[in-house]
Amino acid sequence: MYLHKVEGPRSITLPDGSILTRADLPPADTRRWVASRKILVVRGVLYGLITLSEAKKQYGISDEEFTSWVSMVAEHGVDALKATTLKKYRQPKRESE
Repeated sequence: MYLHKVEGPRSITLPDGSILTRADLPPADTRRWVASRKILVVRGVLYGLITLSEAKKQYGISDEEFTSWVSMVAEHGVDALKATTLKKYRQPKRESE
């Protein structure tokens, strides 16, 4: 079996004891971002499996998009990443007075 040489770790242990590997991350050609894929990328970056720049390049996401995923999880939990509940967690826009 041949292992492709990669920068950084091949797997990490998350605080809950589960193991996240590079193979668990979504494919690079992902176009449909469901909550389960978003949280894998967020955990991969936050716990050091991949770098933010590597994630941005591989998945074509922006700093703002990634930051919004992280803040939604931090404020409301993983369910906040679901498209169907996303509007529930967004702050209402205020009209200028």
